[in-house]
Amino acid sequence: MNTASPATLTTHREQPTSVGNGWILFFVIIALMVLAFFLVIDVQGRSDVSVVAGIIIGIISFVMLGGFFTLQPNESAVLTLFGAYKGTTRQNGFLWANPFYRKQKISLRVRNLNGEKLKVNDKRGNPVEIAVVIVWRIKDTAQAVFDVDSYDNFIRIQSESCVRHIASSYFYDDGEAGELTLRGGGAEIATALAKELQERLERAGIGIEEARLTHLAYSPEIAQTMLRRQQAEAVIAARQKIVFGAVGMVEMALRELSEKGVVKLDEERKAAMVSNLLVVLCSESQAQPVLNAGTLYS
Repeated sequence: MNTASPATLTTHREQPTSVGNGWILFFVIIALMVLAFFLVIDVQGRSDVSVVAGIIIGIISFVMLGGFFTLQPNESAVLTLFGAYKGTTRQNGFLWANPFYRKQKISLRVRNLNGEKLKVNDKRGNPVEIAVVIVWRIKDTAQAVFDVDSYDNFIRIQSESCVRHIASSYFYDDGEAGELTLRGGGAEIATALAKELQERLERAGIGIEEARLTHLAYSPEIAQTMLRRQQAEAVIAARQKIVFGAVGMVEMALRELSEKGVVKLDEERKAAMVSNLLVVLCSESQAQPVLNAGTLYS
């Protein structure tokens, strides 16, 4: 009983095969045609056997003409005979193979897939717009031709599915402490995207060279709200830094005044001085000084 899984039964692997030099076969076929011509023409004393042989050689020569094909650099040909896979050749130039072979040319060049802009939900559920560019090439021609219906459609659909999954696995921004986000992940998000794409496209014999996010933004319906939230968070962060710095400056000022004995202040006057310094340092507008013409305690 055959216990092999369906995936094993339908997986193909590229088998390299060699083909003939087209120029050598070209001159061989020309020579056969010339021989056939001289055997067939009506010459006195020519036997029927020679005529039949000439006709057969001529037919064979014309059939052999169907075996010529050319391949450019970074191009391959998948060879099949009546539906049976016979191998793949990556030789370049003017070539010849069995004229009954079906020769399907496959490009091995690096290609770009510029993904469409998709609307997806991030890990928090916020709608975002995202788009990617994928750099890919075919590694195994047999898998690309025989294991998927159309590798162009396969990579387009799988890339869209992968982008949706990646987007829903991360926060757009402001994730948990130390957690990657779509906005701040950068190279890590690109690496995760390329890894998942490679796993999905391995069955089609496709290799991922690079995958990058080309567009990332909140959807228009929430963009203004999120922009205001980001602005508020930026203001709060700036205020926190200003207050932290101001407290340090006040602390340093009081310490220096005390250590150098410039002036002695009681707790009430220290509190007043701290309040005034914090107002001056933390105010958004320039503070206007008020001069006291009396004593410090009047």
